[in-house]
Amino acid sequence: MVLALTSGEPAGIGPDIALAAWLRRKELDLPPFYLLGDIAFLAERAKLLGLKVELAESSPEGAGVAFTNALPVVATGEAATAQPGKPDNSSAAAALASIRHAVDHVRSGRAGAVVTNPIAKSVLYRAGFRHPGHTEFLAELAADGGKAPQPVMMLWSPTLAVVPVTIHLSLRDALAQLTTELIVTTARIAVADMKARFGMARPRLVLSGLNPHAGEDGSLGSEDIDIVAPAVERLRSDGIDVRGPLPADTMFHPSARKTYDCAVCMYHDQALIPIKTIAFEDAVNVTLGLPFIRTSPDHGTAFDIAGTGKANPSSLVAALRLAARMAATEPA
Repeated sequence: MVLALTSGEPAGIGPDIALAAWLRRKELDLPPFYLLGDIAFLAERAKLLGLKVELAESSPEGAGVAFTNALPVVATGEAATAQPGKPDNSSAAAALASIRHAVDHVRSGRAGAVVTNPIAKSVLYRAGFRHPGHTEFLAELAADGGKAPQPVMMLWSPTLAVVPVTIHLSLRDALAQLTTELIVTTARIAVADMKARFGMARPRLVLSGLNPHAGEDGSLGSEDIDIVAPAVERLRSDGIDVRGPLPADTMFHPSARKTYDCAVCMYHDQALIPIKTIAFEDAVNVTLGLPFIRTSPDHGTAFDIAGTGKANPSSLVAALRLAARMAATEPA
């Protein structure tokens, strides 16, 4: 099944890495994908980068055949006009349209998974975007007019997978919103998707403590006793293989990582700092808890190098490969 790849922020490196990945499709044995966007814009970016990329207007159904000799481009109806590093009034509409079309294609069975290129949230906010980020927008698109599912963000790499319980919040707000129920729900969603989409029969989880040294028996804060430890007990009662709360500063060295499949952390940086240190070039952002598969490169728009040819497509390549793997594993 072909993958639906969004163009992301037009002024960023999303178009650059999509073009570069397609050029290396045979060398890297990439799964077939099509790019949602403006073919004229992509042709101009390829020309600027000096890349000889054959582009072909396509439908999702025809993309698999076209992929061998050309990068299939499926139109979204939104033109993009931004120059590299300089978002303009077309940026937000173009980026959001590609996401909406990708989700629609996957939910209607025309594509196997959504792979998203980076967006610039500040650009979207100026255009009236009301979500904290990609993850929450995708959850709304999955709602179908009903209650939106709870999305869970996983950062995955071959050497480490992490899930933050609270995501795009200030540290103060993250602490205020952290509850036993939120930890339990997040971990359950992670386990369900690790079984269904990663093919793990019995995923092993560890939960980090919130405070230094997991609270040092309450002397450095009571949250680990009052909030995190009860979550561990409830997850164990579900039959989940889980340990914690563990001191976060000793969870990520090589020997420790061999003892678990996923680290569930209490706030954004507690999870993302270690994985971006260990696996910056091949980490993948995966949204769990949705009725479709979504992966993304684990980096931003990199306005400073857009259009220069310096962008590294490694994380996008990893995202495409993981999406294909998950689509193949997911039960029919």
